[in-house]
Parts: sequence; structure tokens; C-alpha cells
Amino acid sequence: MKLRYLSHSAFQITTKGGVRLLIDPFLDGNPNAPVRSNEVFADFIVLTHAHGDHLGDAKKIARASNSQIICVNELGLILEKQGFNTHKMGIGGSHSFPFGKIKFTIAHHGSLTDEMQYAGEPSGVLLFIDDKIIYHTGDTGLFLDMKLIGEINKIDYMLLPIGDNFTMGIDDAVKAVEFVNPKTAIPMHYNTFPVIAADPLEFKSKVEQRGKRCKVLEFGEEIIIN
Repeated sequence: MKLRYLSHSAFQITTKGGVRLLIDPFLDGNPNAPVRSNEVFADFIVLTHAHGDHLGDAKKIARASNSQIICVNELGLILEKQGFNTHKMGIGGSHSFPFGKIKFTIAHHGSLTDEMQYAGEPSGVLLFIDDKIIYHTGDTGLFLDMKLIGEINKIDYMLLPIGDNFTMGIDDAVKAVEFVNPKTAIPMHYNTFPVIAADPLEFKSKVEQRGKRCKVLEFGEEIIIN
């Protein structure tokens, strides 16, 4: 499996079987994105919530790629009315797909479309793919139930925000890593805008001081997960 960081909270996953997934594909309006929406393809698009920097270019990509969009029920209903192929889920529910399994978790944030339409609860997402578990927290503050997520699921990679203001800052994100105890933590949701400026190397240092592993991905960098 390949994991590529497209900056902000956007990631691209390519499974061993060649299935391509995008998570929160905010690309065209993103100053740090290494690619634009017309340069990517997705069999599936996973959305954590409806804010413009997460829903992003999902509609453009879904139209061009004939993607299925996987998201919480209320956001799925909105997109379904607009003609998109969606798979709607609830927080805490899981479902198996051709590439593996997805389960949505709670996240402490909000979810409103650019048209000011309520789009259900924000979420994190667990991806069970190629015998690995990836936890993309979505936009969230720190919450104690992260401990349960880590106890129930042995997380291989935790993708979590460090930019503060709208989400966890560095110190709360370090505590989140302690709660979940993933094999590797990867910071996201930073330096896209001045208000979420943060130093990922500071996060990495603090995580490693606590005996945990952290990998800072450059924008556009891809790693292979075996």
C-alpha cells in the first residue's frame, strides 16, 4: 500500500490491488497542494466533514473519476441529491468495501457546507486496508475516547492535526498520540493558512521524547506501507 500526503488533511492511498482512495481532497484552493484536482483519480473518496477545506474538490474529482463518496449520512444525503454516488454511514458504524473496511469515529469540530447547510456530525475515520489500520482523525480537538480507539484498534498510522485554532495544537496532538499509541504518527492540517501555522518538527521532537515514532511527510511525499 502507498500513502501520499497531498498537504492540509488530504491523503491519497493506493492499495496493493491498485484501488485508489482520496481523503479530504482539498487541492485547487490549497497553496501547498502538489497537484490539482484534474491531476488525480479516485475510485473512492472519503470525507470527514463538509467544510470547504475538506470537502474541497471531491465533487470535481468524483464527476471526472466516477468515484463513490464515503461519508456520514447527512453529508451523503446532500451529495446524493446533487447526483453523486455515495455510501452513507453513521458514527461508530463500519462497512466493508472492495479495498477493505471503513469505520467512522467521533471528532469534536463542526460540519457546514459552503452554502451554510448543516451536514451532520464531523468524523474521524479508521481505514482497514491491506492488513494495516490507518486512523485519520479529521478535524478535532483532543478527547479522552481516543484511548478507547487505540485500545480497540491497534493503529499502525495516526494522521492528526497540529495547526491549532480550529483543531488540536501541537501539545494536545502529542497527548492524542499518547492516548492512541499508534506505531507511527503523521502530522497534518498545518501551514495551509497563517492562522494554522505550526512547526511539524516540534511535534515530531515532542512525540519522540515520549518514546513514540513520528514521520513528517513533505507535501507530495509518498511512502510505502508494508
